[in-house]
Amino acid sequence: MSVSLGELAVRFGCELRGDPDRRVGHVATLANADARSLAFLANPRYRQQLAATRAAAVVLGAASAAECPTAMLLSENPYATYARIAAVLHPLPPVAPGVHPTALIAPSARIDPSAEVRAYCTIGERAVIGPRSFVGPHSILAEDAQLAADVRLVARVTLGPRVTVGARSVLHPGVVIGGDGFGFAPERGAWLKVPQLGTVCIGDDVEIGANTTVDRGAIDDTVIEEGVKLDNLIMIGHNVRIGAHSALAALTGVSGSTTIGRRCMIGGACGFAGHITIADDVVITGCSVISNSIPHPGLYSSTLPIEEAHAWRRLVARFKRSGVLEERLRRLERALGVKSVREESHD
Repeated sequence: MSVSLGELAVRFGCELRGDPDRRVGHVATLANADARSLAFLANPRYRQQLAATRAAAVVLGAASAAECPTAMLLSENPYATYARIAAVLHPLPPVAPGVHPTALIAPSARIDPSAEVRAYCTIGERAVIGPRSFVGPHSILAEDAQLAADVRLVARVTLGPRVTVGARSVLHPGVVIGGDGFGFAPERGAWLKVPQLGTVCIGDDVEIGANTTVDRGAIDDTVIEEGVKLDNLIMIGHNVRIGAHSALAALTGVSGSTTIGRRCMIGGACGFAGHITIADDVVITGCSVISNSIPHPGLYSSTLPIEEAHAWRRLVARFKRSGVLEERLRRLERALGVKSVREESHD
């Protein structure tokens, strides 16, 4: 398909500078665009590519307009505008209503006539698949699992018993929702399994990346609120609650009974201890370890930047000696009759 720049400007509230009848058919990067492409500039690191772009049009902010050699759509948020236009130019395949003959459907399951169930799916007793939902090949819905309208399970998605997924949510290949949480009680040097009796409730407009897992609750439910975005290869433990519109990058692990607030942004490979609470509007940089609650919004980090190996070894040696050096400083301060800052802060 192709769309005119004039139509895009009206539809997405942009100021158009250029020919409104010029048409674009796909999106591309600034460097690889052609005369039918729409590109965008949001990251200043790519600004040097703007002058040489061959794109039919570029979505950008007003500050970069003077450097653009082609038609442009001016936006206060170029990346978000680009995302909306890309969805128009590259729509998902429409749902083809029906159930593939190889799918195994329990007699008590309810599948809306407008939904699509692909090959080799298993749909358990009393499961519900809502209007226009898509259940990709080799997916499994256990008993009493429920999909709202317009849900998309891309492929090989597994939903455990009583899991609910809100409208327009997307679960990518290999996602497992509602497996047993890691609950074991120590007894005389062995481990006794604690039954996991809760389930997982996923809100509307949630997206969960490939091979991410969300454990069901031990007693109460694990809850992923509306608009949450989870990247690939994330582990969410039992009884975790993630607030609306938070985003977690890949390889992050969230231990059981942790609560993450609304609109939080969590970098990749972060690790959360269990039973802690993170406030709303917290940003945590990648590879951080979060072992205590964060009561206030802000930017947090616990990771040292990379260093040359020899310098890093010297830094580690200094860290290990820091306790000895601190005690020597305290003794000197006491000998001089000076009250240390550490002691003052504990008064």
